[in-house]
Amino acid sequence: MIDETVREITEMQTRSASHVTVRAAEALLELLDREYRSTEEFQRDLERNSRVLKGANRSHAPLNTTQRRIVAAVMDSDLETVADAKAELERVVDEVITEVEESKEGAASRAASLIEDGDTVLTHSNSSTATRTLEYASDAGTTFTLYVTETRPNFFGRVTARQFADDENVDVRLIVDSAVGTVLPDCDRVLVGMNCLIGDEVYNRVGTYPIAATAADLGVPMTIVGSSSKFIGDGFEFQQTYRSGSEVMLEPTEGFDIENPLYDRTPTRLLDQVVTEDGVIQF
Repeated sequence: MIDETVREITEMQTRSASHVTVRAAEALLELLDREYRSTEEFQRDLERNSRVLKGANRSHAPLNTTQRRIVAAVMDSDLETVADAKAELERVVDEVITEVEESKEGAASRAASLIEDGDTVLTHSNSSTATRTLEYASDAGTTFTLYVTETRPNFFGRVTARQFADDENVDVRLIVDSAVGTVLPDCDRVLVGMNCLIGDEVYNRVGTYPIAATAADLGVPMTIVGSSSKFIGDGFEFQQTYRSGSEVMLEPTEGFDIENPLYDRTPTRLLDQVVTEDGVIQF
């Protein structure tokens, strides 16, 4: 399961930050079925496999911070037997997953109240917290128009568009990323998720920053929704991930290089608010 999860993260089969975090935590439970001669051997194997999981996406803050938390819980506990170590691993993994899922639901339900009947909303990529927010709004009977960017080059926005295609309360309209400036004047709000918030900058799928800058220029409020665990303090330094140029174009490149960054950073001064399970932070 660990090797499979690493492959899923590396190949971006698992797109949402929350889903990546949960999948990586669950993958460590594979160690419960292995045999170890001592707690020290178990702890070394846990450290090694956690390091491999973190290495699948070093710029993914929630993945890195939750993995560190899991390892620290097992390493710092007074464990006498391998069975004790396995029980502690199972406990902390369950705790992390529960917190991630509950905080996502809490943030989404709170943010859904910002969407009013008849609104036009623009979203980007395929954040599970942002889409859960839209689901909460629709489930409450709110009708709205939803513009979804394709989110090139991996087209994650297409997944979001298909997710709401059959929702009778949502009028879904898929657009290319470069059409944002054309449709934003008709929007009441931008709603996106986030990878993490470090200091006064939000890190999210590339393309978020130009959307935020355009929305700010047009006076369209922009809301970031995510769990409070994505507020990152000390101990994590963001490292940009550059994907293969073949995701952008398959033809041979002659005389030029392709840069394909995965994330960008948006200053909070361009935002109206960040919504978490704990409350709403206004900017």
